[in-house]
Amino acid sequence: MFNKVILAGNLTRDPELRYLPSGSAVCNTAIATNRKFKSQTGEQKEEVCFVDITFFGRSAEIANQYLKRGSKILVEGRLKLDQWTDQSGAKRSKHSVSVDSLQMLDSKGQADHGNDDAPAYGEPRYSNDQQNMPPRQPQQKGSGNTSYPEIDINDDEIPF
Repeated sequence: MFNKVILAGNLTRDPELRYLPSGSAVCNTAIATNRKFKSQTGEQKEEVCFVDITFFGRSAEIANQYLKRGSKILVEGRLKLDQWTDQSGAKRSKHSVSVDSLQMLDSKGQADHGNDDAPAYGEPRYSNDQQNMPPRQPQQKGSGNTSYPEIDINDDEIPF
């Protein structure tokens, strides 16, 4: 079976980092994505989707260090179903995304982190399987080299 989710949007809250007893880092936050469309009446409408996301390992530490509410990101991961029992004893559930890789989409000027070491748009993605961040390469201003994420999808997988 195939379970892959790709989302691009803005963080709705600051990342929350914690460490498991094993020492592994876990970071929780949420992303908002939007879609603009015309209704049958011709009226412009917008649909917003809010999704909880979880980073693990080095990606969790990077997310906590460089991201904040409003940051633009692209994440790839897998959909999972979280189930729990609330305080009143009712069973609850929600879908969330377990992130495998992260790409920051904010440019340095927009990030406003006050940190010159923050990765800029077009730099490498950060995955859970990377032990260390790659060395930072200086970017030339006005070079016009804008890279967009590639999506490897077969035409047979598109539902329309």
